[in-house]
Amino acid sequence: MAPQQDWFDTDFYAVLGIAPSASDAEIKKAYKALLRDLHPDRNPGDAAAEDRFKKVSRAKEVLADPATRKEYDEVRRLARAGGPRPGGPGARGQGGFTFGPGDLGDADLGDLLGGFFGGGFRGQRGPRPGRDVHASMTLEFADAVRGIETTLTVGGRQVRTRIPAGVVDGQSIRLAGRGEPGGDGGPAGDLLLEVAVRPHPRFGRGGPKGRDVTVTVPVTYPQAVLGTDVDVPTLDGSVRVRVPAGSRPGRSLRVRGKGGGGLDLYVTVDIAVPTRVDDEERALLERLAELDALRPEEDRP
Repeated sequence: MAPQQDWFDTDFYAVLGIAPSASDAEIKKAYKALLRDLHPDRNPGDAAAEDRFKKVSRAKEVLADPATRKEYDEVRRLARAGGPRPGGPGARGQGGFTFGPGDLGDADLGDLLGGFFGGGFRGQRGPRPGRDVHASMTLEFADAVRGIETTLTVGGRQVRTRIPAGVVDGQSIRLAGRGEPGGDGGPAGDLLLEVAVRPHPRFGRGGPKGRDVTVTVPVTYPQAVLGTDVDVPTLDGSVRVRVPAGSRPGRSLRVRGKGGGGLDLYVTVDIAVPTRVDDEERALLERLAELDALRPEEDRP
């Protein structure tokens, strides 16, 4: 990524509330925490929160990529040491000339800083890539699981795109070539889309990568002990699932391809304990207790 004006003006580490020595994991953790608090859906009509959300997204864009972060750190080091800074008084370039306030105008900072990264000043302006654009959207649970074609309004223009299946809450999607147009024939920038997913009253997300669909199904104690077939709800209807004999509470059963959008469905077994029993049921339970049938196996002699 070519250096940008805001690299000089903004301490992206301070924006995320982390130290310059922060690890990649700490950067992601800080970003996700701020994203939850500042997302436009949580702060409707709050211009300050929206502005802060954009700054946080910009900070993550720069710092989350190791190569870009390295360039940013070098630019900040040079700025602190009094090196060239757009619009700054007395900033000296190669060849002995100086840059005063406003001298650079719309100059490409990649041209200005090329010498510090091994490229030197370019004698002729070439194609310039467009800047990346940040946007956000909220998806219904089923749409996030299955994927959806949608139209976004970005910078006053309509962008038609497909959101892939399996998107999770807080995920950032990079849509190549959907950002600002490039200059002098350069490629367009990318659209960085922050996705929020509305929770579902019955289904959740899980699995090895957190993308699959989860659901909890209650069974009775006898069913858990003896095994049973149960109808499990899915986003597309229901599926018959075998609960193996001896299943304990919390056991997870994987049903391949039944989560929707090609994802798997993970069924969690829950033992339903009745709050009321009649005389006959009580007598049977007491008989089972006498037979030691309800005692955990590890506690048996």
